[in-house]
Amino acid sequence: MHPLPLRPALMALALTSTLGFSVPDALAQQAQNRFQIVNRTGQQASAVYAVRSGRPNWGGNLAPGPMPTDKALTIRPDAEAGCRFDVRLVLADGREAVLRNQDICANPRAVLEPASVRAATEAAPTQPAPGRPNPQARAVSSGTGFVVATDRVLTNQHVVNGCDRVFIRTADGRMLPAVPPARVDANLDLSLLAVPGNPGPALPFRAEPEIRRGESVIAYGFPLPGLLSSDPKLTRGEVNGLNGLANNPTQYQISAPVQPGNSGGPLLDLHGNVVGVIVSKLNAGVVSQRTGDIAQNINFAVKGTEAVQFLRRAGLTPAMGDSRGTERSAADVGEIANRSTVFIRCEL
Repeated sequence: MHPLPLRPALMALALTSTLGFSVPDALAQQAQNRFQIVNRTGQQASAVYAVRSGRPNWGGNLAPGPMPTDKALTIRPDAEAGCRFDVRLVLADGREAVLRNQDICANPRAVLEPASVRAATEAAPTQPAPGRPNPQARAVSSGTGFVVATDRVLTNQHVVNGCDRVFIRTADGRMLPAVPPARVDANLDLSLLAVPGNPGPALPFRAEPEIRRGESVIAYGFPLPGLLSSDPKLTRGEVNGLNGLANNPTQYQISAPVQPGNSGGPLLDLHGNVVGVIVSKLNAGVVSQRTGDIAQNINFAVKGTEAVQFLRRAGLTPAMGDSRGTERSAADVGEIANRSTVFIRCEL
């Protein structure tokens, strides 16, 4: 969950492009050698990955911000990592550019050109990373997601960005490993995960009618893990505004209470259809410092219509539901959401 301050601070928190930036390889402890990943795909890259060839997962995003086309990222792997690397860029349109088995000792520049671009589902490994959650992981964060298609889970990009490994806990208590994101949209802050193992039934999105101010909505997810109980929490509220912070047209403003850990969870109407994806809350502390007022229950969700278009760009056909007629109770909507809402564990 991102707590968001007012506009100036929001802009300061946005990822920025750095020319000629360099970061340590996720596997490296000491920089011994270096090589460059060059983006010549004609598109900005939202994420950059480089791992030893044959590794079953892509590890964490190495880029500190968006990587413009015709720019390079310098990687400094450990000398013991060897010479053969697989390299991957996640592009602005959701596709990926992938080079495999690159000999960085013979050629310390991995240049990704339009010919290396392919659909994300072709570039992603077909099997999840093996193993179970690591109780000794260097750092752990968490969020919420929900099933949108067979073996596909939708969440926020910031929930899984930079993770070495991602696991989801299903409604029936199973821990399933997720493969690297099948598609991301940094602008919407959405990420689609492939989670083989039947994590649950897909939640339907609202088709008709359009959302109106004042409609009742339900947020469902896993706030404040480690402090509260491990079961999902349901909160009720209303759609307060049809745009988000600073007139963001891709978001709703909502009053349903949300906390860190709710990020990526479903926002549902009283027919049990998804109308949004929980993404952030206003930073009440910053607002108080700037205005002297304490903001309460000012939260934001990515619009369901935006999420549906994101999923369709990923090649999915989301389930759709009509939201006319008799409404359900909040408890009934919670039961619908519970079957499909998952806890997400990010190991860093």
